[in-house]
Amino acid sequence: MKRFLRDLVKYRRYMLYSAKAQLKNEVAGSFLNWLWWILDPLLFMLVYTFVYSIVFGRSQDYLCAFIFLGYCSWEFFNRSVKQSVKLVKKYKSVLSKVYLPKFILIISSMLVNGFKMLISLGIVVITMAVYRIPPSLTMLWAIPFLLLLFLLTFGFSCWLLHFGVFFEDLANIVNVVLRLLFYMSGIFYNPEQQLTGIVRYCMIRLNPTCYIITQLRNTVLYAQPPLWHWLILWAVIGAAVSACGVALIYRYERRYVKSV
Repeated sequence: MKRFLRDLVKYRRYMLYSAKAQLKNEVAGSFLNWLWWILDPLLFMLVYTFVYSIVFGRSQDYLCAFIFLGYCSWEFFNRSVKQSVKLVKKYKSVLSKVYLPKFILIISSMLVNGFKMLISLGIVVITMAVYRIPPSLTMLWAIPFLLLLFLLTFGFSCWLLHFGVFFEDLANIVNVVLRLLFYMSGIFYNPEQQLTGIVRYCMIRLNPTCYIITQLRNTVLYAQPPLWHWLILWAVIGAAVSACGVALIYRYERRYVKSV
């Protein structure tokens, strides 16, 4: 833990510089530039709203905000986890010249995706204002749930970064698993209303992405109290997964560049 915190402070400037450079590079060749960070989630929101309300014929209070909040949370997790598998290979030229704790690459990637999520959350706030959703104290629960999302994303990404070095096909497997997890997380439907029995219980509590998204919606949009004891449980799991993942990276990172 001491080494982790020391490296986190030591390489903080690199993390910020790298994240800023990645954001600039993404919009450098785009005609719409940074506007695409707004248009992309908006267009997906329209697609999922159409699927939910027209194709499935379902209704939901504050539908656009409901879908948007789930989508932006999922995209942060999805992008960060996918990118972690190939991070060492992507930065091989840099890592072969200078030492850099490999988890720094994960945090830098998460900062990029976190910035995009903040833009999407800003749109969620605007959508809530359009719906005239009254502010409530339960909205403050969004902070610990977003922190939990960051913690779990970092933990899973550490493990995938490690195994992604040694297993070339891991990226394909991760894509399939994430696609399945997408449909199991209730991005464009309400699992509390459309699932029943043991399936509903397991989906909402034992699936971390579904749990976080559901609780964010309940506390932010509908002023409902969260399942806080599961927040504590998942925070403990996330801390353990992250600690073990960082330890794994420290143990084997000297072999990474030679293996990709």
